Amino acid sequence: MKGGASRLFLFRLAAPKDEVTKHIMPFFAIFLLVGSALLHTTWNLLLKQAGEKYIATWWAILIGSSVFLPFLFLTGLPERETWLLLLISVLVEIAYYILLGTAYRNSDFSLIYPLARGAAPGLIAIWSILFLGEKLNLPGAVGLVIIIGGLLIVARGNFLQPKTMSNQLRGVIIALVLALLISVYSTIDGAAVKHTPAFSYAVLIFFLAPVFTTPLMFRIYGWQVLKAGLMTHWLRIVSIGLLAVSAYLLALAAFSMASISYVAAIREVSVVMGAFAGWRFLNERLGSWRVFGSVIIFAGILLIALFG
Repeated sequence: MKGGASRLFLFRLAAPKDEVTKHIMPFFAIFLLVGSALLHTTWNLLLKQAGEKYIATWWAILIGSSVFLPFLFLTGLPERETWLLLLISVLVEIAYYILLGTAYRNSDFSLIYPLARGAAPGLIAIWSILFLGEKLNLPGAVGLVIIIGGLLIVARGNFLQPKTMSNQLRGVIIALVLALLISVYSTIDGAAVKHTPAFSYAVLIFFLAPVFTTPLMFRIYGWQVLKAGLMTHWLRIVSIGLLAVSAYLLALAAFSMASISYVAAIREVSVVMGAFAGWRFLNERLGSWRVFGSVIIFAGILLIALFG
């Protein structure tokens, strides 16, 4: 990305929505969102293959955010009016990271990722309508129905195996709770970056989440175990951290340009990427079934994005 495009990208990270660039929003926002989806799928895939998931997540987010933290001296802190939203978002994301570690420890990546990410846009659309005054028309409603159908396809294949039904049901429930958490913090953050620079807001969220959980991590694991976890998987952990922060920075930049339901929908092209990655790279059973369900999910998401 060079010249005017790169300057525009940095501007969108550092400034709220304005009227000057509003007319180019769809094209540039979609470009950011596809990049965000690719990075997001990659770091989740790396986390699935990491050792102790809680330790890897804690180190990754702490290191990734610390790399970007010094830039706050140039950009400044988020606007004061968004601090309460930021704090609430941090608490919700802490719950998300804890539950995500549990999910990847016990369930297939190609089950958890498409379900969690695919269900979230429907919930976000509901929250946007109820709390942010956005509207969903008939095509948008049809899109939500299609998403639900795709989610049922992804989940249904797991219940064709009676021996693992209880474990798979637990995975489905966890994935849907993850979707709820994703929808809550995405709606909060989407509203916040309409009023404050996305960069400083995102970096503080990522930094505060592991900082708040540090006493708990030391109490549960102790320094020696935490240190060993970092030393064993340091390259994977650093990669996860940088990818996670970068992916969300791109998403928040897009949030600042477009309606929350629109951005959340396009970003979830990652559900197809995630289902394919679990099938292709992790050799998970029912992968082809989940890819098919994920394509249906994304079709519904696109319908909302384009016509909802």
